Amino acid sequence: QEYVAESGGGLVQPGGSLRLSCVASGSSFGVYAQAMRWYRQAPGKERELVAAFHGGGTTSYADSVKGRFTISKDNADKAVFLQMDDLKPEDSAVYYCNVYIYVLRRDFWGQGTTVTVTT
Repeated sequence: QEYVAESGGGLVQPGGSLRLSCVASGSSFGVYAQAMRWYRQAPGKERELVAAFHGGGTTSYADSVKGRFTISKDNADKAVFLQMDDLKPEDSAVYYCNVYIYVLRRDFWGQGTTVTVTT
């Protein structure tokens, strides 16, 4: 049974840092080309793509987090991380991990982890 699960959210002051982790568990992960992505959704707003590893290994970031957030992953493609520095109140949201396996056309979502940036 495949699943992904996030951890690492919490409460932090503006300017602080957090590191989110996502583990992809199951035999399908790390075998085929896959995208590994971080999304976030703030109250009353649509879910937005924050950072991603694409199938070819390239990365992309939302303009709002460029230079502050860094996505990384393990060599086995079974974990993806999001280092978040210089956090701002507008970064507060539920952060979701997403893994999409291209050849299987299967999309996996975690349950989300909450990040709150406040004084």
